[in-house]
Amino acid sequence: MSAEVVLHFDRVRTKGSHDDLRLRRGRYEQRCDSYYFALDDSPIVPGGLGLRLSRLLEQWNSQVAGLGGGGGTVYLPYDFSDRCTAWLRVTSADGEIAEVQAGWSLIEAWGIHPSDYRSTAPAVTDFEPIPGARVECSLIALAARIDANRATLEATGP
Repeated sequence: MSAEVVLHFDRVRTKGSHDDLRLRRGRYEQRCDSYYFALDDSPIVPGGLGLRLSRLLEQWNSQVAGLGGGGGTVYLPYDFSDRCTAWLRVTSADGEIAEVQAGWSLIEAWGIHPSDYRSTAPAVTDFEPIPGARVECSLIALAARIDANRATLEATGP
């Protein structure tokens, strides 16, 4: 198990809506688009991409916190595309140690609000893992890493 959680979600460009986000886990890296964050018209969405990304990671942390004690599995979306979505599957058998695996689902992004994806997450039944995109860590360290990424994204502004 890794002492340091190698999970980073960040903006690589502040202009544009394609290939402007990056998720790194372990040695694996994936470029993502912020396009669907701009389309999110939910009334709970704050203005600006940095705040919208922060909202996404707040939801991640809420779901990860729910694994504490009893364990279970949650899905955290990070890439929203027309024909599919990419998710982190976080699984914990004991509520302390987590396996974080990146993968794909055929759930189309146009049917999801990134600002409130939790009603869609249970529908991820076709998760296809990405080879080499898995890390193991403590749930506490994962939550701390997500929160650090959330604060950094929020500070990036619009």
